[in-house]
Amino acid sequence: MTVDAHHHVWDLSVRDQDWIDELSPIRRDFTITDLEPEARAAGVDRTVLVQTITVPEETPEFLALAADHALIAGVVGWTDLTSPGVPDELARLRELPGGQYLKGIRHQVQGEPDPEWLLRPDVRRGLTAVADAGLVYDLVVLPHQLPACAKAAASLPELTFVLDHLGKPPIASGALEPWASDVRTLAALPNTVCKLSGMVTEADPASWTVDDLRPYADTVLDAFGPNRLMFGSDWPVCTLAATYGEVLDSAHQLTDAHDRTQIFEGTATRVYAL
Repeated sequence: MTVDAHHHVWDLSVRDQDWIDELSPIRRDFTITDLEPEARAAGVDRTVLVQTITVPEETPEFLALAADHALIAGVVGWTDLTSPGVPDELARLRELPGGQYLKGIRHQVQGEPDPEWLLRPDVRRGLTAVADAGLVYDLVVLPHQLPACAKAAASLPELTFVLDHLGKPPIASGALEPWASDVRTLAALPNTVCKLSGMVTEADPASWTVDDLRPYADTVLDAFGPNRLMFGSDWPVCTLAATYGEVLDSAHQLTDAHDRTQIFEGTATRVYAL
């Protein structure tokens, strides 16, 4: 059994995904029915569907999808963390069709100009509400924002923080520092987890190899350990550089000396309460 702890879907006829370049090959619809045969062929039997855009309408749609598709075992949605109404909004989402599939919240922190956005008092209040609701918080950040992630996680030990895409290290350049040191600081906190995801698109999409990814995978394997590491495909974004099967195969190669049961099933199942 394999859990894909990170993928997306979108329908451009419902709303634009304005973060996708006009000429990008992923500027088209990607639906759960597109993913299902690829996931099943790869041996993936459960997934976590993750938000793509900061609008309140998307999360209810994702919850309804989870209710209708057995493949989706959990949803990481979005709500405005700066709003004083976060507790009420989370309660409302849980009352919707598929509300039991809400497992976490995410915001595009990578797009915030303030590198310490996570430390703002209003954001901290929202993060506290996420913890109080028994949900986790996914971190989609750039390397320079990792120090603020560690400060936020240290100040909220009751909340589990899940680092998406290894914190987007500069794989294409081959540089490790200061990313590696900052990731280790975050990993030293027991309420942090990392997704082995998003690497192929941080590498050179046209010519990446598993060896290009290995120093970054080894860093998080050493820092977090298999019990706090989970596989995610980042489909369909990954298709800019690799097929679904190639992403899964590369993850297997990168973890061949480790406890794959945790990385490919156990960690995600536990952290997201799938």
